[in-house]
Amino acid sequence: MKLKNSLTTTFIVVISGFFIIATYAPTITWGGLNLQENLLLINKAVFNDGHVHGVYAGEWWRVFTVVLTHANWLHLGSNMLVFFQLGNIVEQYYGKVRYSFILLSSALVAAFSVLWLDPVNQPSVGASGMIFGLFGVMLVTGKGMHVDYRQVLGLLVLNIAFSFVPGVDWHAHAGGLVGGLAAALLLQVIPRRSIRNSWE
Repeated sequence: MKLKNSLTTTFIVVISGFFIIATYAPTITWGGLNLQENLLLINKAVFNDGHVHGVYAGEWWRVFTVVLTHANWLHLGSNMLVFFQLGNIVEQYYGKVRYSFILLSSALVAAFSVLWLDPVNQPSVGASGMIFGLFGVMLVTGKGMHVDYRQVLGLLVLNIAFSFVPGVDWHAHAGGLVGGLAAALLLQVIPRRSIRNSWE
């Protein structure tokens, strides 16, 4: 599997593209809201257009689109760097279909953790919940991926510590980690024909 053809690379390009559009073309709107406001995760709140928005207001897509939003370039860059480092390893080991299941599971559990634990009107942005799911996967199947657990644990501890910086939504990180662990454990009991151990 070539890096330029990987799902990880594709997702990084798409996520970065949405951030650039949201940052440098803020006048692009629909429904009275700009791109970031339409995609971020929130339970329910009154926005600047005077209307109630959020998942509990029927905008269910937000549980998926939150991964397309980021607060600033530092937030985007740190997330995409870790995503690139971990994502390609996990994708190589599991293949595109199972890797997609892992990302989706991690993102959804992270999103619902935020909806359950955060204040109703608190917005959440970023793909870090989904990325924390990759840490969960590596804790379960890292040996099969031939990864150095010391490096993985070191990076995980660093990211967990960062989770408690003011303004960072640690609920998403915790939910994503649990989602990744659960997905990896589930995939262990689902038969598969083979594991590709080399890049195509």
